[in-house]
Amino acid sequence: MRAAVLHSPGPISSRPLQLEEIAIPEPAAGQVLLRVKACGVCRTDLHIAEGELRPVRDGVIPGHQIVGEVARGAFGEWAVGARVGVSWIGGTDGSCWYCRHQLENLCDAPTFTGYGVNGGYAQFAVARADFVFALPQALDDIQAAPLLCAGIIGFRSLRVAGVEPGERVGLFGFGASAHLAIAVLHDWNCEVYVSTRGESHRKLAESLGAKWVGSETEKPPALLDRAVTFAPSGDVVVTALSSLRKGGVVAINAIHLDRVPQFDYDRLLWGERQIRSVANMTRQDARDFLQTAARIGLRPRVTQFGLEQANDALAAVKADAINGAAVIVP
Repeated sequence: MRAAVLHSPGPISSRPLQLEEIAIPEPAAGQVLLRVKACGVCRTDLHIAEGELRPVRDGVIPGHQIVGEVARGAFGEWAVGARVGVSWIGGTDGSCWYCRHQLENLCDAPTFTGYGVNGGYAQFAVARADFVFALPQALDDIQAAPLLCAGIIGFRSLRVAGVEPGERVGLFGFGASAHLAIAVLHDWNCEVYVSTRGESHRKLAESLGAKWVGSETEKPPALLDRAVTFAPSGDVVVTALSSLRKGGVVAINAIHLDRVPQFDYDRLLWGERQIRSVANMTRQDARDFLQTAARIGLRPRVTQFGLEQANDALAAVKADAINGAAVIVP
């Protein structure tokens, strides 16, 4: 099979992913072999490719938003030909304190797709059979791919922020995840305020019904109940904090932050404002979000790339050159 393989992380401008011919993987006990139909491109893939996340294995195939067709393996509920999705968490130990308390996103020994095990920038991939998900038939392969991390983690971010129906919610950054979260917020009758860089991103937010849209340095014209930051920037966290009412919550949706922000405690955090981090997702988050996406008819904005364009897709994500999500179709 063909696969885009990362041997040595480096600046995306150096094109660190190499297109190679390698053996089709063999599914082990409890795994399924998937014929990859599409794989979403996530900013976490960029962090892996550039080495901001420390390499944990040599020669990894990135990609953790996999839409695939079951080819063979440990079937159980999954028959050959079943259409399924794979996300960032590819497995947990099931026995640690967190797994035993319905917090598997915080598992002490997780497996991460496209990082600790090979992912979906390839024609085939293997996955644990109990960590794949049925996909809504209403969504085609390319539309379904961004839901599997950008969508699920955006949905979890709203939960971590404690969003209640009818609240004022700020989205700071408006890429692959935020443009899906806004549809959920509208379903919850929330007012959505968007601060983001890039004129095209601001126009997209306006077209998707944001009540107010401003640049990344602008504060919304109303105090927010909740905010979610999607950019890996400490400055964005400070801007979000400064936009909250007393008792409000900022949820940081970033696996990597460029620095811990400095801020004026008396002015920004006092008044029982809170900062929370969003760590991974649970299988229940995935199931709940996919049901929601099907019910509300969620349709991601997608730019398509071939497997040989994997470096170009990551470069476009880094440059914020895509409205919506990037998807690789091998």
